[in-house]
Amino acid sequence: MVTSIDGEVARAWQAAAAVVDPEVPVLTIEDLGVLRSVTVTGDTARAAITPTYSGCPAVDAIRCDVADALRGAGYRDVSVDVVLAPAWSTDWMTDAGKHKLRAYGIAPPSGRAAHSGPVPIALSVRCPRCGSLSTREIAHFGSTSCKALYECSACLEPFDYFKVH
Repeated sequence: MVTSIDGEVARAWQAAAAVVDPEVPVLTIEDLGVLRSVTVTGDTARAAITPTYSGCPAVDAIRCDVADALRGAGYRDVSVDVVLAPAWSTDWMTDAGKHKLRAYGIAPPSGRAAHSGPVPIALSVRCPRCGSLSTREIAHFGSTSCKALYECSACLEPFDYFKVH
């Protein structure tokens, strides 16, 4: 994540960061924490992205969209690298991204990823529609591998849960 960026890098970052995730179109790749870095040298812009998992089918679309966004911002020479280490974690997702997920009807990750030590276990997942904690997992994989399919016992609506990893 970029913490201090100059004006030109900030401009390139904003262009790349606005790219929307093709699987969850309410999120940008910045919301997801997929955009890792942007560098600019003259009219050359280079971005690095980390997919939500190594086999993510959306990574090629994201790579092309980031390259198009940087070209659209005026950079003539553009490259987008896919960086697999360190592996992406839901801990990189922004609070704004989690709010957008909830408003879209997808339960955001309910905890922090285990990097070492004890493995956290989620006892319940809050329904993004009614807020009930009376939910159950129907399938460990939802509409994408990043999500599980849940059902709310209170409002009876099924919903995706963005799994912690």
